[in-house]
Amino acid sequence: MAATRWEQRVEILNKNGYARYDEKTASQLGDMVQLLETRYAGDLRKLRTEAEGDIDKARRLLKEFKGIGDVGAQIFLREVQVSWEEFRPFADDVALKAARKLGLGQDAASLAKHVTAEQFPVLVAALVRSHLAKDHKQILAQA
Repeated sequence: MAATRWEQRVEILNKNGYARYDEKTASQLGDMVQLLETRYAGDLRKLRTEAEGDIDKARRLLKEFKGIGDVGAQIFLREVQVSWEEFRPFADDVALKAARKLGLGQDAASLAKHVTAEQFPVLVAALVRSHLAKDHKQILAQA
């Protein structure tokens, strides 16, 4: 990414269905790479180290990347907990909305009681898929 020009990023985004946001996104990707290179020497694991296991600090650091807001930071933290265990259990707003509809709990701690620590990211991912599919009624009917 660091070796690409803005025009190349626009072209790639266009070819992959992001034509509506291509120019803005291409610029944001360039800005993100620059921050990644200058602050973290190209290694996002250094953000992990700097966050010191503090999820709120990790969220703030992620939001320093232009184009990453609350939702983007939540998505990142939801997905990264598979390998960055110190941020587990983490459930974003989408997963928690599905969990409430399914009667599984109100927060990440209550969700974590249903599975092992290693299974937690899988549960959260399944909840997100359920939310997107809007299938909570079918799930409850089969339970």
